[in-house]
Amino acid sequence: MSKLLLVQTSSRGESSVSRNMTDRFVQEWSARHPSGNIVNRDLADTALKFVDAAWLQAYFTPPPQHTAEMVETLRLSDDLVAELLAADHIVIATPVYNYNVPASLKAWIDHIVRKGLTLGHDGKGLVTGKKATVLIASGGSYKEGSPIRDRDIATQYLRLILNVIGITDVTFVAGGGAKAVDLRDETMGDFVAKLAPDLELAAAV
Repeated sequence: MSKLLLVQTSSRGESSVSRNMTDRFVQEWSARHPSGNIVNRDLADTALKFVDAAWLQAYFTPPPQHTAEMVETLRLSDDLVAELLAADHIVIATPVYNYNVPASLKAWIDHIVRKGLTLGHDGKGLVTGKKATVLIASGGSYKEGSPIRDRDIATQYLRLILNVIGITDVTFVAGGGAKAVDLRDETMGDFVAKLAPDLELAAAV
């Protein structure tokens, strides 16, 4: 049974382009994997703390020496790592804020990049044999020839992080120009429909 992990970040609900892209992806994926299992990790509803001194102390302390407080400090991080490792296909759906990923997604990344669990002590990624699809909604377009193409930091960052932990089979579906939906120059349905072929292709694996 194929397992899909959805990591969603937008807090805009039905008005979110990235969430509508995700809905279309899941529709296609479910049709191809009728017995598949989907885990939805919604970062908008997850009480995800930023890495702080207590977390770092627990992280750098060998597990056999963990106190009960340290175990509790790392509990959510452990759960997030377990979700990642159990999945066959990881989908990250995110808007772009100021050319990069939202703070909640950066926090998730900080919790799942863990030495000894997802990253070897030799620096090699341990999350191998998996596929990732990244669905990005951005107000501007970063496609070839765009005057702001060099500002596509979110794509570069997510590809780098996924590669670092061992996921090299990564597909990006870029929903550039999403501001047209907010400005009501285009309906949400029409905007997502233009991306349907790429979403269907990404879900076909």
